[in-house]
Amino acid sequence: MFRMFIQTETTPNPEVLKFLPGREVLADGAREFRTPEEGEASPLADALFRLGDVTRVFFGPDFLTVTKGEDAQWPHLKAPILAAIMDHFTSGRPLLLDQVDSGHDDDGVYDGEAAQIVSEIKELLDTRIRPAVAQDGGDIVFSKFEPATGVVWLHMRGACSGCPSSSATLKSGVENMLKHYVPEVTRVEQTL
Repeated sequence: MFRMFIQTETTPNPEVLKFLPGREVLADGAREFRTPEEGEASPLADALFRLGDVTRVFFGPDFLTVTKGEDAQWPHLKAPILAAIMDHFTSGRPLLLDQVDSGHDDDGVYDGEAAQIVSEIKELLDTRIRPAVAQDGGDIVFSKFEPATGVVWLHMRGACSGCPSSSATLKSGVENMLKHYVPEVTRVEQTL
């Protein structure tokens, strides 16, 4: 019989719990499902949404986070979530039915100095910021950079999405770090 121990951790967002199944969840990048329809792309996300009271699912490299509805209570929802996660990983089914969305949202093409600035921003996000945010069950991905204004747009996912402290993290933590290492950055804003 296959046994699995899944750890849970609270996150700064009281509506989100982090689940650590003790194995790789998503090998490359991260993936967020904001609706049951989006969740159909993953057998695990689909199973979690079918529990009801689940409003968002996020997969990281070795964890997943689940966001509950405002009226739901963790003591009632945690056990069915743990069962769905265990059932999925013991079934041998794939995590994703498609392989889209590895991390960076940006579709823009940058030239010259702007391309170098975007490269520096992404490097800082990948090496310093995203690993720290992942500890709290979230993710921050680059959305776009406006060279004329110096504004960086970032998308917060997982436990960071809707977290009461996400604005403070974005402004005091992420913005200060980016402005320090990339002087062309004047401000950081969140995309929805």
